[in-house]
Amino acid sequence: MGNKTHYFPLIKPCQNPRQLKQQKKEKDMAMIPQKTALVVSAHSADFVWRAGGAIALHVEQGYQVHIVCLSYGERGESAKLWRKGDMTEERVKASRHTEAQAAANVLGASIEFFDMGDYPLRADKESLFRLADVFRRIQPHFVLTHSLADPYNYDHPLAANLAQEARIIAQAEGYRPGEAIIGAPPVYCFEPHQPEQCGWKPDVLLDITSVWEKKYAAIQCMAGQEHLWEYYTRVALQRGVQAKRNIGIASTKTIIHGEGYQSLFPRVTEDLS
Repeated sequence: MGNKTHYFPLIKPCQNPRQLKQQKKEKDMAMIPQKTALVVSAHSADFVWRAGGAIALHVEQGYQVHIVCLSYGERGESAKLWRKGDMTEERVKASRHTEAQAAANVLGASIEFFDMGDYPLRADKESLFRLADVFRRIQPHFVLTHSLADPYNYDHPLAANLAQEARIIAQAEGYRPGEAIIGAPPVYCFEPHQPEQCGWKPDVLLDITSVWEKKYAAIQCMAGQEHLWEYYTRVALQRGVQAKRNIGIASTKTIIHGEGYQSLFPRVTEDLS
């Protein structure tokens, strides 16, 4: 009789039930699309002062956060750079680009620059469609941008209105038919420099205590506006006090730093708690 080849079933090593549970969790997580957020900033430093904590916090929660800087703030928001002398707009832009990119890296976000100019910031139809395309590409779960009014800086409300209109266009089936439209991501207006004059009233207080050091490291990247570092530290402390007060005096949660936001649209929910 000839030699016969015998085949034996492959015996897998026993796996710990905890390992199996973890593997299933990882597999399920891999099937869930990553959550995303979009930040529309008029100038290259606005997202740092006003939303750096929210960006860092949500990145740590697993969000992919993308920032659009409509301008570098080369004319109106770079006084320290201009005072050095022998500066041009292109040199100032290059410096602001480097600062903003470094800050975004610290916060863990991606960033792109539209270079639309500032003082004044103006948007044509091409810029509007370009931003709508970003909405389509990112498919944000929420959007952060400026307040609707700011008598001290007209670039800020223009950015807010541009973001809102781009959001609406990105929802339209007839805009670039065949592309995936976006849903209805909530829009939150971050805090303007002088909220009382801007009609801005926060209805969301975000606890950023756990990521404050990261936000402050991003703030320190903005060397062209060093005079604002201390101011926005005080703002964060003030909002932290208010956040602590609003969760009740009996709460043992420690809140030191916060950010304020004003929502533009009603919250839809089945649970009011």
